[in-house]
Parts: sequence; C-alpha cells; structure tokens
Amino acid sequence: MTAGEMLWRPPADVLEQSRIGAYVRWLSDVHGLEFGGDYQALWRWSVDDIAAFWRSIWDYFEIITHEPPAETLPDDRMPGAQWFPGAKLNYAEHVLRMPGVDADQPIVVAHSQTRPPSTLTAAELREQVRRVRAGLRKLGITEGDRVAAYAPNIPETLVLMLATASLGAIFSSCAPEFGTRSVVDRWQQIEPKVLVAVDGYRYGDKPVNRADEVAAIRVALPSLEAVVAISYLGDRDIADALPWHDLAAPTDEPLVFEPVPFHHPLYVLYSSGTTGLPKPIVHGHGGILLEHLKMLALHHDLGPGDRFFWFTTTGWMMWNYLVSAPAVGAAVVLVDGNPAYARNDEHPLAWLWHITAEAGITYFGTSAPFLLSCRKAGLSPRELADLSKLRGLGSTGAPLPSEGFEWVYRQVKEDLLLASASGGTDMCTAFVGGVPLVPVYSGEISCRCLGAKVEAFSPDGTPIVGSLGELVITRPMPSMPVGFWADRDGERYKAAYFDTYPGVWRHGDWITITSRGSCVITGRSDATLNRGGVRLGTSEFYSVVEGLPAVADAVVVHLEDPEGGAGELLLFVVLQPGLELDDALRATIAKELRTALSPRHVPDAIYQVDAVPRTLSGKKLEVPVKRILTGTAVDEAAAKGALANPESLVAFERLAKSR
Repeated sequence: MTAGEMLWRPPADVLEQSRIGAYVRWLSDVHGLEFGGDYQALWRWSVDDIAAFWRSIWDYFEIITHEPPAETLPDDRMPGAQWFPGAKLNYAEHVLRMPGVDADQPIVVAHSQTRPPSTLTAAELREQVRRVRAGLRKLGITEGDRVAAYAPNIPETLVLMLATASLGAIFSSCAPEFGTRSVVDRWQQIEPKVLVAVDGYRYGDKPVNRADEVAAIRVALPSLEAVVAISYLGDRDIADALPWHDLAAPTDEPLVFEPVPFHHPLYVLYSSGTTGLPKPIVHGHGGILLEHLKMLALHHDLGPGDRFFWFTTTGWMMWNYLVSAPAVGAAVVLVDGNPAYARNDEHPLAWLWHITAEAGITYFGTSAPFLLSCRKAGLSPRELADLSKLRGLGSTGAPLPSEGFEWVYRQVKEDLLLASASGGTDMCTAFVGGVPLVPVYSGEISCRCLGAKVEAFSPDGTPIVGSLGELVITRPMPSMPVGFWADRDGERYKAAYFDTYPGVWRHGDWITITSRGSCVITGRSDATLNRGGVRLGTSEFYSVVEGLPAVADAVVVHLEDPEGGAGELLLFVVLQPGLELDDALRATIAKELRTALSPRHVPDAIYQVDAVPRTLSGKKLEVPVKRILTGTAVDEAAAKGALANPESLVAFERLAKSR
C-alpha cells in the first residue's frame, strides 16, 4: 500500500445516510444552494461567504437564544472579528438539550482503572448538573468566577464543567498527573475561587495519591475560597475539604442557564508552556458551541444512537471537544487509565479495543502514536474484540503516516471512515480532518474542514498548492480564542498568531495542500530540518525510524551553521529494552532513511538516549532539544513543569557540554 492510494470511498447513499447529507439537503430546500455531493464546492462556499455559512450552522442546529444577534459578522478583521453581536446564549444549555435522546437513555458511559464502569442517563446527567450548580452557588460562585478541576476524565469532571458553564462562570481543568508546579503555573494566572480535586487515581495497577499535591496547590492559590474533594482513589482524605456528595446534595433549586454574550468565556485552556508560562487561552460559549456542533455532526457524522470516544486526559483540548458530544445527541464514553495496561493475560495495548466492544463505541478517537504502537506490536484489534458497531476512527496529536492508514484498514476494520485530523488547543478543534463525502487516501488528511480557510503560504505569503508551505488560516473562525487571560490590550494574542502575516493566522505547521483538496502535514515549522536549503518535515522522518523493530522512539533536530555551512542533522533514538546502539544499527537506520526518503535525510550523527522529551499531552519537543544543544541552559530552554519527563533533558545537556 503506497502513499496517496485510495483506501475508502463514500458509499453511494452517503447523502441519504449521513448528517452532512441532511445539511446539504437543508441548504437546498431553505436557501436554494445546490452542492449535491461536491464537498469541495461546499467548502469553497463556506470560506468565501463565511457569514452566510456560520449563520446556516446557527439556524440548522436551532441555537437557543435568550436574545437574538443583531448581525452575524459585522467585522471580519483578524484579530478582532465580531461574531453574532447582541446574542445571549449558554453552551451548557445546548449540551444538556441532548436532541433525540430519551430521558432514560445512557448519555455518559465511564470506564476506569480506579473504579467499576458506570453510566449516567440523560435525566441523571441533568439532575447531577442541577445539584452541582446549586452547590456552586452556595459556595458563592457567580458569573465570571473561575472554577478549577484537578480531576481525571470521569463523570464528575463533566458535571462540574457543565454546572460551571450554566452559571456563566469559567472552567479550567488540569489532569491529576500534572505536578504542582505545572498546575500552579496555570492557575495562578486565572485565580480560581473554587478547586475541585480527586484524592488520587490508579494508573494501571499503580495507586497514585495526590493529597500532598492538592495541599501544595491550595497554599499556592490564595484566591481559593473553597476546596471540594472527590474520593476517587479512596485511600487518603483531602484535609479541610467539602465532600463531592455535599456539593451535589439534593436541592429544590431549578436548573437555570445564565444567558451570556456569544464571546463570554466558557473555559481557559493552556499552551504546553515549554518555553515559559503556559499561555491561558480563553474560549467563548458561542464559538465553541458552533464549532463543535459543526465538527461532531457534519464531519464525524455523530448523532442519536452513537457512542463517541476519544482517549484523552482533562489536560488536553480533546477532552473539551469530546464532552460536547451530547449537544448532537451522541453519548460520550469517558475512559481514565493507562492505555497500555494489560488486564489478566491480555496484550498491554488491548484494553481500549475491549472497551470499544464493551461500551458499543461507534467512533473511536486516539493519537497517531497509539495506532502506530499497536501496529508495531503486531496487534489485530478486529481479532481481539467485536468492533461491529465501530464506523469511525479519528487520529490526531501527530501526523499519521501511510503505514498507519494501512494498519487501520487491515487490522481494525475495512469499512470505517478514518479521519486523520489536525488542529489545536488554540481553537479547540480540528481545521483539517475527515468528512463522509470524500475518499480517504493513504497518508493524507482528507479535507479542509467547513468554515476553515486553511491555506499553504510560500515564504513571501503567496498561497500555493502542491508544495510545502506554512499553514495559515486566512478568514476568521468563531472558535478562535476570545483572547489570552489578562491580555488587556491583546498584544500577546496578536504576537502569538498574527505577527508573521498581518491579518492572517499562522499556526506553526508545515502543510501541503493537494490538487484534490486533501492535506499532508509534515511537522512543526519551528522544528524544520533544513538541509542545504531544502526543508524536511519531521513526520516522515519519524515514520521511517520508528518503523524499525529496534527503535521505540526518536527525536531529530537540525543545528544550523552560523557561518552558512550545511549544519548538522542529529538523530536521537530510544531503543527497545536490552538493545544498545552500535555501528550496525546506525548503518541500518541510515540505509532505511536513504532508501525510503533521500540521502539528505541521513543524519550526521545518531545517539542513543533513554527517553524523548514530551509535553504533558505527549507531544515531542524538538525545539527545546535544539536550544539545549546550541548552548541554552536547560531551565531557559524548557519549563520542566510542562514536561512529562523533565529528566530526559539531562542527556542533551550532557551532550551539549561534551561536543
């Protein structure tokens, strides 16, 4: 199977059977717009007439407004676009509307390595939100206050987020595996009034107590007026905390949704913070609501009867994306634990596939590294579990190479829609991904998403097709951030995305847009490998190196020559347990890169390390490695609290000193 080979094509009845087909028919019936099955024509309209497109999403999904908007988009400048001015709505009201779902139907399905599986029906979810909303009000939470959750991907966290949003208060979460410094660096910026925290959790069969971390976080946040404890691990209480069951105590107080402006803050997400304090990215009620309705229904084809799963923690934007699923009538599957944990005599990577069968998951979301790990381990999920209900699979977090596509269609299911996608915390969505109307080609992201005018720019800012360019977005989207917290003049926000090309969002990835409208992302533009003036993406490099049986992980950097020479291409590999890097393996790696890619891809040197530096959400960190190797002190090159494995930097520091 080769890159660019068609692996899946839309069925003949896709317009009759898919949610995007129903939307296309509605556009024809209501607006006289005729697109049929021509996705590229639909996409072009959605980005050329963005006001009409986003108003159609508003109308099609019947947004509940407490006050109607005066206009759709009176000002389309970036930054500073004004969406739906005058409108008053509430995100939580739409999630809890749960269209097409009966009161007694499960809407939250939870699996965990800390406690037994559980479910919440639609009625139970509404009731839990009603109670917790009342509990937060008793603690003094009102519109604009911040509520922080140091909690995993469990029903209580979802309930808390919806209760917070219903009040017009602002939610922020950190996964409990985050250390004290990482949490404090985030929350000192937003000054939360209430903290809800678990006492600990299990990661596989390992209990992890967090009582000490909660105590330290509490001391570091003088803004806190109350702490609420969720007894999750159950082996040690959090001192001087209100139990969760008291916050969620029975009450007669009704479930009411505070009407807020379209741009009113819903939650604060954070950049990885690898080179300084994490940027506090503020997302608004209206923008997140419209974007997630569009993506979940029209691109993922989710609706009543579906069960939507994405493996994520509460420290990654995919959690926020996942839990919007009830807004389109789909049940959400929450999973907390180690994805590589072996139950009984199972394969260590089998757990999530068994949950897929047990929970009746119809859409399975994960990361490209997880899929590639399954492939490398020789796993065949179709032989492990009943995947008969599975019809969609999403992959993000890193580019999925051709061999990952091949493995999915051979070893998972041949008739599902595989959507490799890319986006980010910055917009809490994907802006390139999949859609039922277009084929899936090996190694390619199928399309640019509706309403997202993604283009590839040449160095002089000219749009290009068929060649590698800088990923930019040239028209505003409603889910672009409201701004950064406490960035009153907007200068930090502007500098982060709009300084390179004024009025254009620069995302920081290299992308090639093909003539058929599909995309290939080849890595971060700030981690480019520049060999003799030729830019090489990191993703294809990792695809080859990590495909070797001996290699468990890898990171590659290019060090420029200040005198204008060729510079150095350095490869660092983590080998399988018990293996040592020798000249024979170096030669094998070089040969594979030369044969599969080009002679330019052959490193000048290959080193063995114990671990590749990664963020708390699992992303590789090429730039800090490069900075350390060029003489920057470790503490200046990377904020250790933002790393899952800060000890991994020591090897690069040692090498920098010895070179």
